[in-house]
Amino acid sequence: MKREMARMVAIGVAGLLLGLPALSGAAESACVGCHKEITPNIVKDFMSGAMGKSGMDCADCHGKAHTGKDDAAKATMPNEKTCQKCHEKQHAQYADGKHALGWIAMSSMPTNAIQPHAYIQGLKGCGGCHKVGIRDEAAKAESRYGSPCDSCHTRHKFSKAEAKKPEACQTCHMGFDHPQWEMWSGSKHGVIYQTEGDTGRAPTCQTCHMEEGNHRVMTSWGFLALRLPEDDAEWMGYRTTILKGLHVLDPQGNATPRLDLVKAGKIARLTKEEWQAERDRMILVCSKCHSSKYAKTNLQNADEMIKEADKLMSQAIEIVAGLYDKGVIKPGPNKAAYPDLLTFYDAITPIEQTLYVMFLEHRMRAFQGAFHMNPDYVTWYGLAELQKDLVEIKHEAATMLKEAGNK
Repeated sequence: MKREMARMVAIGVAGLLLGLPALSGAAESACVGCHKEITPNIVKDFMSGAMGKSGMDCADCHGKAHTGKDDAAKATMPNEKTCQKCHEKQHAQYADGKHALGWIAMSSMPTNAIQPHAYIQGLKGCGGCHKVGIRDEAAKAESRYGSPCDSCHTRHKFSKAEAKKPEACQTCHMGFDHPQWEMWSGSKHGVIYQTEGDTGRAPTCQTCHMEEGNHRVMTSWGFLALRLPEDDAEWMGYRTTILKGLHVLDPQGNATPRLDLVKAGKIARLTKEEWQAERDRMILVCSKCHSSKYAKTNLQNADEMIKEADKLMSQAIEIVAGLYDKGVIKPGPNKAAYPDLLTFYDAITPIEQTLYVMFLEHRMRAFQGAFHMNPDYVTWYGLAELQKDLVEIKHEAATMLKEAGNK
């Protein structure tokens, strides 16, 4: 396959050097001839991209089984393995990073099984972004469409220039639980980018998270901003409570099977070395524009914002856990008598709905805003909301205890 690709590229290049019409090989294929009538914009996108210009044909990615309008279902839907044939380096980087693990959440979140099919496998909800991860054959069988690489290099142009722009990240990295787009675009980095254009003066998502085009995309803290071990005993206490709230630890502090999911998804850092390696990498990135001292200070201050958020979060979790302990809230079938933060909007009581929003929205914004240099997000969308949540949870818990005592 690679040899054939190289041959087609050579033909395309030779054609350009000789002044022949670009895409002559692709334009003559039966696929292109037919799809010019059926899906003309797809053909236009493909022919305007590097692969179309190289002389590649539709069959190189979609196979040759589909030959006419009556057997369209035989066309192979490309996935990351299809791209790997020509892009081995990028695939290896991607496979070693967090995007490749994106689909693990779809099979491990405790309430995803009860969500509408269209929401997950139809890619209209969480699945629409998490398809950037590698799906197994069973998951692919449930949904014909959705491929990791075209999450960023949109089909059928598959433009490198497009994927290098921060706007390419906006679809998934925005909104409720991870508004990185809003944080970055409102920061000084984002403002410079928007006022000057892509001059290289202001860092974009790709500058920091995909340095030199690296497709690995990893951070020191991971999505949950959790690391083990933690030398700060006070902070470790907060973190233990949060891990119980995630049911990674049981109410007694023992590891549960969810720890294996955390490891598989790399959503936390589980050794000092792992965390430090990613921090050192980021300091090198920041030091291209700032002094290393300035970079370290700002990153450490952002670390401290995680601790402040964890302090409030752990207090709230313990209050709701106390309601379970007193029997005011009854656990669901086969569930521990402890709040489950990963139940999200399927939480069984209003106070737990407040708790999940506190964790998934406001805690996230408090620390993510700090790392993305957006003080307003840290304050008014993060820390202030966390304080407000805690007041509401204390009040609601007192009311629930009072009502339970009067029964």
